[in-house]
Amino acid sequence: MQTASKKVINAWAMYDWANSAYNLVITSTIFPAYYDAITSTKDAAGKIISHKVNFLGHEFESASLYNYAIAFAYLVIAVISPILSSIADYKGNKKSFMQFFCYLGGIACCILYWFDASTLALGITCAILAAIGYCGSLVFYNSYLPEIAAEPDQDRVSAKGFALGYIGSVLLQIVCLLFVMKPEWFGISDTTFPERLAFLLVGVWWMGFAQITFKHLPKNYALPQNKNQNIFTNGFKELKKVWQQVKQMPVLKRYLFAFFFYSMGVQTVMLAATLFGSQVLQLETSKLIACILVIQLVAIAGSYIMAKLSSMYGNFKVLMFVVLIWICICIYAYFITTDIQFYIVAAVVGLVMGGIQSLSRSTYAKIMPETHDTASFFSFYDVTEKIAIVIGMFSFGFVQELTGNMRNSIIALVVFFLVGLVFLFATLKKQKTISVVTA
Repeated sequence: MQTASKKVINAWAMYDWANSAYNLVITSTIFPAYYDAITSTKDAAGKIISHKVNFLGHEFESASLYNYAIAFAYLVIAVISPILSSIADYKGNKKSFMQFFCYLGGIACCILYWFDASTLALGITCAILAAIGYCGSLVFYNSYLPEIAAEPDQDRVSAKGFALGYIGSVLLQIVCLLFVMKPEWFGISDTTFPERLAFLLVGVWWMGFAQITFKHLPKNYALPQNKNQNIFTNGFKELKKVWQQVKQMPVLKRYLFAFFFYSMGVQTVMLAATLFGSQVLQLETSKLIACILVIQLVAIAGSYIMAKLSSMYGNFKVLMFVVLIWICICIYAYFITTDIQFYIVAAVVGLVMGGIQSLSRSTYAKIMPETHDTASFFSFYDVTEKIAIVIGMFSFGFVQELTGNMRNSIIALVVFFLVGLVFLFATLKKQKTISVVTA
């Protein structure tokens, strides 16, 4: 196949520009910091004495509740995405599902404008719905990659999407940052208004720029219909069918195991970093936001650097190198106690964050078999990632609840990364063996 026109490629990548504002503002910076601020109990001197909250009749550590909520959102996606992918493949309406989840997530972000200390249930519910919208739309967005880009171009196109995402999210973050850090410039006296306005802007930005994507992305073709098939259960049958194919492809099988384990660590670090900085190191909100902003800027370069390295040394070797860096990051993070140390970790995370996401996606697109059933194959990829995130986030929250110290949660992430590294090594070894046999 040939790579699609520049207009289509740019339109596809533009969805990263649109939805990455959610990923930065809601999951990484302003929302976690705001959530921590309104769920913390302070003494008369203003010192935080507790992070306990009551939710649905139970008492939780606020960070653990947030981790559980996000884990639940990803579990929902893991369950429903096979059904949706099946319908999208057989009805040929992949774009419609992508639109539905985009609007679900965008509207949920807008409703967060009304989230404050008295509406914890509303905030948690909207956070869950926004995560479902974000992840649900990505199932269909990612599955477009092998349909619009030829294999030699997939690393470049994937990296372009992530780079545009970082640029777009940083632009909106700067605007939000001005409201949060300098509210007096805009005549704002309500201390919670800047953050709530940021949530509203994310929803409008996400849904607004996504229109470029929806206008130019091609429609996918419906697969031949079989009256004996139930499209609501067929998705799980499709996953089973994909797994049967994967089992016959030793390189792909080992890679998916590696991806499963290192994704537990990568996604959890990204989702829990801000709460770690605010609760463990007690960094100011402005410092956290500025720090995460730097991560996004570094990540733009990181995604292109990893794509370039993969063309020189191969995807699996570069992935192994990146996962090794993640292990070092976690070990170092366990011991950090100062602002400067947190900034150092953040800078390194930024360098490898975009690279591992972009390279993971394009690696899968490269080694999966040629098929028109791309939504089902990428549904399998996304379900793998979502289950990994559920386990990672739940483990992170559970260890904190069990030990009372978020630092101990980092140890679990080191284990996940180590297992992922072992499977990547096995993948590379198997790929070399097959290459020798077929040579």
